[in-house]
Amino acid sequence: MPNTQVILKEQIKGLGAEADVVSVKRGFARNFLLPQGKAYEATKGNLRHTERLKAVRAEREAKEVAEAEKIASKLKKVKLKLTLATGQGGKAFGSITTIDIAKALSEESKIEIDRHMIVLEKPIKNTGSFEIQVKLGHEINATVKLTVTAAGDTTAAEEAEAE
Repeated sequence: MPNTQVILKEQIKGLGAEADVVSVKRGFARNFLLPQGKAYEATKGNLRHTERLKAVRAEREAKEVAEAEKIASKLKKVKLKLTLATGQGGKAFGSITTIDIAKALSEESKIEIDRHMIVLEKPIKNTGSFEIQVKLGHEINATVKLTVTAAGDTTAAEEAEAE
């Protein structure tokens, strides 16, 4: 199926941002992008008007960077404490995942973070102290300190608070 070029008016996930000239399937442009007002046809006349769209894009990206830096400074101060359910012999029931970390961040520090921004190679299944990486976009990262204690284990909780 033939492709056509369009100029995007707004950011579309997986396709591009404002003022990008992208090549898409003709049906996608004709049936979705153009009727919804999300893109222009890439004609010579329309290509001359991309400067305004580039200014809008720069303004949006500047706001996103400022917001990400503000969140990063808040996250660096956060120290989370989560409890891991364990059975007899210290064997863990379940694990701590990115969902648990995101919920704890929103409850304890009122910082709303998408769980997909939290970098965790695998779920945490043991106790101890961890440094969790959070990617906020625009190459801005933050580190959150996380202390995991076993349910009913008071000595580990007291040691963590002493740090």
